[in-house]
Order: sequence, then C-alpha cells, then structure tokens
Amino acid sequence: MNIGIIGAGHIGSALAVRLTSLGHSVKIANSRGPETLGDVAQKTGATPVTAEEAAKGADLIVVTIPLKNIPDLPKNLFEGVPADVPVIDTSNYYPLLRDGQIPELETGDLTESEWVQQHLGRPVVKVFNNIYADHLQNKGVPAGTPGRISLPVAGDDAAAKQKVMALVEELGFDAVDDGTLHESWRQQPGTPSYGADLPADKLREHLASLGTQRTPEQHAQFLANHNATEKQMEAQGIKLK
Repeated sequence: MNIGIIGAGHIGSALAVRLTSLGHSVKIANSRGPETLGDVAQKTGATPVTAEEAAKGADLIVVTIPLKNIPDLPKNLFEGVPADVPVIDTSNYYPLLRDGQIPELETGDLTESEWVQQHLGRPVVKVFNNIYADHLQNKGVPAGTPGRISLPVAGDDAAAKQKVMALVEELGFDAVDDGTLHESWRQQPGTPSYGADLPADKLREHLASLGTQRTPEQHAQFLANHNATEKQMEAQGIKLK
C-alpha cells in the first residue's frame, strides 16, 4: 500500500520502520517541513514530504501528532482524498504535560478521537494509542504466537475498521474490535488497558467488563488515574513532544 504518516514522533517513526520493512511505500511529514526529516528518512526508509503530499494518493493515512496540534493541520489536508481511504488517529490527551485543558475532553462528552474527527472533518479509526512506540516497533510476532500483544481498534466505519485491523495483524499484533469511536474511551490513558500489552482474550474480557457507556464514575476515575500518571512523569523529568 501507499501509506501517508503525518507526524514523525515516536509512534510515527516506529510505524514507518515497520511498514517499510513489510514492503509498503511510506511518506512521512512533520510540522517543520520535509527538509528537517533527513534523519527520520535514513532511519525508517520513508520519504519526507509535506502533510498534503502525505495524504495525496495514499491508500491509508495515519495522523500521529500531539492532540493540541490537530486544529493546526491544513484545512485542505484531505482535498481530493477518496472517502474510502481510512484515516488512523493515534492521539492521546495529556493536559498537564503537553496539551493544556480541552474542555470537551474534561467533561467526558467526547472521546479524544471524536474530538479529532470533528476537527479533521473525516471519519477516523483509533488505534496505536495504547502501546509504547518501542513495543510497536519491536514486539510484533506471527499470528498464533503465545502471548501475542493485542491492540484495540475503534471506529464507526466498518469497512475502514476492517482495513485497519488487517494492517494491525500484518504488523504482528492481534486486532481487537473496541466498538464505535464513542466507545474508544476504553483504550484511552488512565484505563487499565493503556500500555498493558494484553493478549486478545484478556483485552476482550477487560473491554466487556467496562460496558459500552462511560459512567461519570468511570470518567472521574480514569481522569484521576491519568492525572496521577502525568504527575509521576513530570517528577521524573519526562517531556512529551
């Protein structure tokens, strides 16, 4: 496939390495321009381009930039891109360390990816947000391998979700359907599956235990969990791009 990756941070670079190794043609963009991506190109084998060039002609597009920067993407980003081209969103909300407070995400009315979808004006599929970049790049294994890591995949477009789940499997992970985009809160930061590298049976069991409608109590608990994690990261001097 021709795959466009918008965002050359940890997840974007990890995906570029794996996808090029699988024979896909990958274009990668960042906010500073393709001339700044020489090292990324050398490391990943991806071709540095602008964001618009990454989207144009792609069979699948990955948007993997800080959540706060989503509104700054070019308004014509998807101009001429067919409606059946899946758009993957990998974003996570880090209000303390990076993104500042986004009121809609504080109230729980929207999931992170619903917010992204509103700004992009295109349906998105959420995946690759709850795994460490190093694990994404190095821990994919053949189907049937004991302990194979599973990744939740959420979205409203069934055809797009199936294409994305097939890609997840190709990358060496079990793809687990996490329902609609409104249900994708179950894979956001602060939830037990975040960064847990669960096998498929355990992940399905966990998602089912949470239910489909996020309760106020769940929202408060997961926000508190995430806030505590951010404070620990801050104390350790961890900085997010």
